[in-house]
Amino acid sequence: MRKSVDLLVFLVAVLLTPSFAFAQSGSGGMSFGGFGLVPLLLIFVFFYLFMLRPQQKKAKDHQKLLNSLKKDDRVITVGGIYATVSSVKGNIIEVKISDGVCIQVARQSVASVITKEKEAEEATVKIPEIVRR
Repeated sequence: MRKSVDLLVFLVAVLLTPSFAFAQSGSGGMSFGGFGLVPLLLIFVFFYLFMLRPQQKKAKDHQKLLNSLKKDDRVITVGGIYATVSSVKGNIIEVKISDGVCIQVARQSVASVITKEKEAEEATVKIPEIVRR
């Protein structure tokens, strides 16, 4: 957020600083009048609303998910491993992949938590006839 504010301040300062290299004498020249700043501000607002804000919200939700991990949660790692959380110790999570197979992964490598509703939804997905063969 601080970087975007700094960028905005810089762009406003550059646009509002008079440039003597392009100064024209007499009338008939086009005046700046502040209207050149409007499209730039609209572009900035567009990028903030449709790119930066959703990304920040997604990152905040993912961090909340990582902080709420507990024992016996079913998770999917970034590498695509389906596992059950055995223990949570700081930034390291021990997950059980199969009977007698436990590995340690970084907390940030958990992509999502599988809920009961998600499992039921995945179980009801119909497999096309072509795939079954």
